[in-house]
Amino acid sequence: MAAPLKDMSFLDHLEELRWHLIRSTFAILIIAIVAFVMKDFIFDTIMFAPKDPNFFTYRFLCDVSKLLHADGLCIEEIPFTFQSLAMAEQFSVHIWTSITVGFIVAFPYIIYEFWKFMSPGLYKNERKNAKVFIFISSFLFFIGVLFGYYVVTPLSVNFLGSYSISDQVERNIKIGSYIALLRSSVLASGLIFELPIVIYFLSKMGLVTPAFLKKYRKHALVLVLILAAIITPPDIISQIIVAIPILILYEISIKISKIVEKNLKKKEAGLS
Repeated sequence: MAAPLKDMSFLDHLEELRWHLIRSTFAILIIAIVAFVMKDFIFDTIMFAPKDPNFFTYRFLCDVSKLLHADGLCIEEIPFTFQSLAMAEQFSVHIWTSITVGFIVAFPYIIYEFWKFMSPGLYKNERKNAKVFIFISSFLFFIGVLFGYYVVTPLSVNFLGSYSISDQVERNIKIGSYIALLRSSVLASGLIFELPIVIYFLSKMGLVTPAFLKKYRKHALVLVLILAAIITPPDIISQIIVAIPILILYEISIKISKIVEKNLKKKEAGLS
C-alpha cells in the first residue's frame, strides 16, 4: 500500500509546496549568481559559440559532406553581427541568461524537491527509487539541452542568420533576439526530452494507457512535425533531424506505459 499521508489540510499542502519551491528557487539563484560573475566564459565560450563557423556541429556537417563528396553542408561564414539597441538590453540579457543557466544546472535538485513533495503519496518501493528517478530525469533533461545546443541552435542560427530577402538589408541582429533563440531552443529541447517521465506519471494516475498512445500515434506524429517546424528553421532536413529523437521518445513512452500498466494490474491482482 502507499505510505499513509500526514493529516494535512489543503493549506498545509500548499505551505509544504511553497517551501519546496522556495528551496528550488534559492538553488537556481545561487547558481545564477555564479553564472553572472562568470560572464566572459558564459557568453564568449558558450553563448556565442554557435555563431562561429568552427563550432563543433558545423565542422561535423562539413566532414560528413566531404565524406559524401558534397560541399553543400560546409559553412564558411555566418554573415551577421550583433547589436544592442536598448539601454538596458545587455544587462537584461545577462540577467536572464544567468537565471537560465541556474535553472539548467540546478535541475537535478529541482527534481529532487519535486520528488520529496510527491513521495508521501507513493508506495514504499517507489520511494526507494528516488535516486533512479532523479538520475533518469536529469539525464534526459541534459541530453535534451545538449541536443538543443548542438543541433537545434546551430541549424536555426545558420539558416536564419544567413537568410536574406535582399542585398540591401544588413544583417545586424539584436543581441536579445539571438540569446532568446538560443535559450528557447535549449530549454524547449530539455523539457521535450522529459516526455517519458511525464508519460510515466500520467500512466500511474490512469490518465494515459498504452492503447491510447498507440491509437493516437499518427496524431502524435503530426504534432511532433508541427513542434519540429516551430523550433527549427523551415527546411525539411532540420525538421526531420529534430523530429526523429522526439518520435523515439514517444515510442519509449509507450513501452514505459506498458510496464506501468502491467505493474498496476499485478498489484490489483495481489489485493483481490
